[in-house]
Amino acid sequence: SQSIKAELTEQITNDFHNAFAGPNSKNFTANQQLAEACLVVSILEPKVKRDLLKWFVGIQLSEYCHLFQETQDIAWLDKIEKRYAWLKKNLVAFEEKFGHMFPPDWEMSEHIAVEFCHITRKELGKIMLSRKNEINVQLLLFAIQKTTNFESLLAQRFSGVTLDSTLLHQFVKKEGPNPFQETDDNNPFKEDIQKEIEGVNSETGSTESASVMKVKNPFQGIISRCFEPHLNIYVEYQDRNLTQLMDGFVEDMQKAGLPKAEISRANVLPSCADLFVFYKKCLVQCSQLSIGHPLLALTSVFQKYLREYASRVLQNSLPKVGNSAPSANLIQSLLKEGEVARFSPSEQIHICSILTTADYCLETTLQLEGKLKEKVDPTLSNQINLQSEQDVFHNVISNCIQLLVQNLELACEPALTAMTKIQWAAFEAVGDQSSYVTAITTHLRQTLPLLRDNLSTSRKYFTKFCMNFANSFIPKLIGHLFKCKPVSPIGAEQLLLDTHMLKTILLDLPSLGSVSMRKPPPMYTKIVVKGMTKAEMILKVVMAPHENAESFVDNYMKLLPESDITEFQKVLDMKGLKKNELSVMTDIFRSRQPAVPTTGGHHQEQDVSSAPMLSSTPEHESSRIRRLEKLIKRL
Repeated sequence: SQSIKAELTEQITNDFHNAFAGPNSKNFTANQQLAEACLVVSILEPKVKRDLLKWFVGIQLSEYCHLFQETQDIAWLDKIEKRYAWLKKNLVAFEEKFGHMFPPDWEMSEHIAVEFCHITRKELGKIMLSRKNEINVQLLLFAIQKTTNFESLLAQRFSGVTLDSTLLHQFVKKEGPNPFQETDDNNPFKEDIQKEIEGVNSETGSTESASVMKVKNPFQGIISRCFEPHLNIYVEYQDRNLTQLMDGFVEDMQKAGLPKAEISRANVLPSCADLFVFYKKCLVQCSQLSIGHPLLALTSVFQKYLREYASRVLQNSLPKVGNSAPSANLIQSLLKEGEVARFSPSEQIHICSILTTADYCLETTLQLEGKLKEKVDPTLSNQINLQSEQDVFHNVISNCIQLLVQNLELACEPALTAMTKIQWAAFEAVGDQSSYVTAITTHLRQTLPLLRDNLSTSRKYFTKFCMNFANSFIPKLIGHLFKCKPVSPIGAEQLLLDTHMLKTILLDLPSLGSVSMRKPPPMYTKIVVKGMTKAEMILKVVMAPHENAESFVDNYMKLLPESDITEFQKVLDMKGLKKNELSVMTDIFRSRQPAVPTTGGHHQEQDVSSAPMLSSTPEHESSRIRRLEKLIKRL
């Protein structure tokens, strides 16, 4: 009946109080009577057991609360290990003296340890709040290390069943391979999978065993989460460390100077790997301290120094060409009596090194973002986004490519200028390729192997360089063709031959000087064919007779269907027409303009490769083109 249960509860409670809190409690030893009383408690209302345990655990920890109260010197962080030593010593004494008195399923030692942890967490939180100005990073990390070691010790000794019975002996499947794992041994974030996996069957090499991982320590954070409000000290400390590290990187770059072109190859800068190794250490350490907002704060620090590395170490070490004038004016400003200020081979290798380093940073930043999202509290993972930092490294890569393109353009500029100074109206016969073509070819053959070899680890960016150069050089070539005026039909034939030779070498540009002749990417080939076919069409128009104005305009529109009035007038200027002829031609072109797109012009890419060949020229014009084509084939 309820009255009997109430009497038993009162009697057992009194017996325990007399034994452990009475006048002779210090001399009390475990006896059979209390052991049997515990068995009775087990079948009474659960509240009886809960109340008895709460009271008993409080008795066992009363000395601890007295010794380590906030005002005591021993309570401060520098002596934190004394707290844990106290529990270990007293648990041993308790188990020797009273352990056999309590039923094993009561888990008395674990109950005492867990309550000790709760008290310690609250007391440490209070004392750190009152003395926060006395906490430095070394003291904080010392206290955290001692605490996390103690939490690991608890996990070895206890199951955690009193915390959450569902954690007992549970295992979870590992969800496939680590998404951050890399085959490149230089990746500082490469995980040692064997350290994370437990239960691998070394004899059978069981993949099933290797894919099973234990649940994390149930005691993790039971005390150490009290340090989380103070982890800003740790984050600020790493911020200062990274400032020093970045200053060192900049100083090392200044001391190193340029690589020697004869013996050097473009490599990823060592400082880049050093930075990410430092990041990994910080990430591992911080994620052990907290996976909450402190890890977000550390992420912001990581972002800050990724941007700084891109700016101070990479971008600022790029060699400068001239000043900050726009590129269109820059080349002209550097021209002086045929001389151009170009990058030396060593400077070009250095630019390639900066590019490959930025590429490495780009890839590793993407991996870092994935690792941060994996480590952080899932509710905070959407706040981690390193896209802007990836964009910064993309910009460095683009700047490097632009510098290399600009440098090669500078090399070719005197030859293009020389082309415009040739008296094209005075040509009497078509010969071999002109000297300006030979000069351009020489520059291409000197530069391309150097860049290809030094961008071998970033092949896609070498291809990007080739595409950017073609997109820039071909319109520039067409612009210089328009400056060649007047041009006789024979002169136009020579220019057409020269243009074809340039087209041929541009098509082979990605493989110039290479032992293995790779087929260029289709996109690159398309760019060259489109642009150079337009140049050829312009010259074929210049070669065409103009006595029949309407026929000439018709042919022009067939060859250059996307052209506009401005470009048409430039072609007429190349032919050296008289004013009255110009006026007639222009009027005819304007009268037919509605049928022609007005968005053309030599600044736009045009699909001129599909333009029809000149079909309405007289017989002598067709004959001239056939002769030129035969000459090109012989060359």
